[in-house]
Amino acid sequence: RLPHTSPCAHTRAKELKTRLGILLHKPELRHGIGAAGKLQLGSRRRDSSREVLEWRESFDQLLKSKNGVTAFHTFLKTEFSEENLDFWLACEDFKKTRSKTKLASKANRIFEEFVQSEAPREVNIDHETREITRKNLTGATSACFNEAQAKTRTLMEKDSYPRFLKSASYQDMTKQATSRSINKRLHT
Repeated sequence: RLPHTSPCAHTRAKELKTRLGILLHKPELRHGIGAAGKLQLGSRRRDSSREVLEWRESFDQLLKSKNGVTAFHTFLKTEFSEENLDFWLACEDFKKTRSKTKLASKANRIFEEFVQSEAPREVNIDHETREITRKNLTGATSACFNEAQAKTRTLMEKDSYPRFLKSASYQDMTKQATSRSINKRLHT
């Protein structure tokens, strides 16, 4: 008999499946995802092997790399914790917003989706940070999520990032990257 799962967990799993399905059908992303859902190194990518190996140097190196963010996101989905990275990315995009009216509407959307209590994709931040962020919304500036974003980033760096580096998918990627660099040296 299967263990009973809560309706919330079931709904979340369905949402994840739907989002993953959408991702797999996007032609620009499909070439980068293998049959097992693991991110594969793009063969056309110059220096992709070195890039993969750099991700273990620091969390910043990983976040600077578009492929690194994609691989980390794929990993977080397996742990059902991708909302932290999605929130961080939404904040990065939010900071680039120049229009005052767009700032206010985007801020409210981000707050409702990720920050407020019982938000659909609530990130794990303390009550005090949540309240500071709520107050920041009244005069929304590009910095109104800074504290919440920093807390979420620290949580990912201390918690999810080390697990990502130990994950089978990242280990496979580093093996591929290492063997590619060895082959490249042998054939040049």
